[in-house]
Amino acid sequence: MALTLYVDTARWRAHHKHVQEQFPGLVPVCKGNGYGFGHERLAEEATRLGSDMLAVGTTYEAARIKDWFSGDLLVLTPYRRGEEPVPLPDRVVRSVSSVDGVYGLVGARVVIEVMSSMKRHGISEQDLPQLHQAIENVRLEGFAIHLPLDRTDGSDAVEEVIGWMDRLRAARLPLHTMFVSHLKADELIRLQQQFPQTRFRARIGTRLWLGDHDATEYRGAVLDVTKVTKGDRFGYRQQKAASDGFLVVVAGGTSHGVGLEAPKALHGVMPRAKGVARAGLATVNRNLAPFVWGGKQRWFAEPPHMQVSILFVPSDAPEPKVGDELVAHLRHTTTTFDRIVDR
Repeated sequence: MALTLYVDTARWRAHHKHVQEQFPGLVPVCKGNGYGFGHERLAEEATRLGSDMLAVGTTYEAARIKDWFSGDLLVLTPYRRGEEPVPLPDRVVRSVSSVDGVYGLVGARVVIEVMSSMKRHGISEQDLPQLHQAIENVRLEGFAIHLPLDRTDGSDAVEEVIGWMDRLRAARLPLHTMFVSHLKADELIRLQQQFPQTRFRARIGTRLWLGDHDATEYRGAVLDVTKVTKGDRFGYRQQKAASDGFLVVVAGGTSHGVGLEAPKALHGVMPRAKGVARAGLATVNRNLAPFVWGGKQRWFAEPPHMQVSILFVPSDAPEPKVGDELVAHLRHTTTTFDRIVDR
């Protein structure tokens, strides 16, 4: 009995091919928990796509994935002097976001990140004159720019990239390759047409692996079902059942990421109102579970346990049976499955 990730493999891979066709030379991204699929699986899929480079989050991820992917590995986290040394092969390319970082990687293959409107990290325009000497002792693989997902000021992502291309060109720095993130296919075409001598390579993770929501589905198996009547006490905290129904023990707990949620940026009145309502219900121990039964998302009977969750299903709903599977609406990047099933 397990929390299972079901994958419609043919559909999932067809989506990969579609994205690859839209973004020639794309660099698949495999970081964190491997977008819910695991590093080994995504390394296999990247190889299947014929990718010559795979982007990972950290040097530790690069060390783990190097035996599963034979091409180049691009580490997205910028190098910092004093970081713990991790033994890595020469096919690993390091990102750098400071002139000092470039000087600290003598002989290494590097991609230099420029500061975008994200304002997260990157070389500034004022740093460019210092780069000429710094890049003499490294193997420069190109520059990179990481763009925001939303542009609430109405600005144009392409114009932001063009601005940096013009600055780099004015500084007489090599512009053979530019790695980009969070651009649309038509935006990439515009850039390639304007700068035909530069190879633009899109680093894509979420859109590639998770872009077709209907290609994957989590399901938790029912382990036990206990009938309760109103007022019955149950669980670790011996709460009282609010009405007649069933306590349903389903595979999937905190160790899988069930009950864990990353903060969300809320835009508009309705999403904010829903957020306030959820917070209010939580104060009286009413928390909606990600599991669906009888066409409805059900409530946690109590906070999820380490490997299972206990749900309350009211008596007017169909009675679940041991062995049934409940669809679970879980976020891939925070979920760890027990098994993956291709179908």
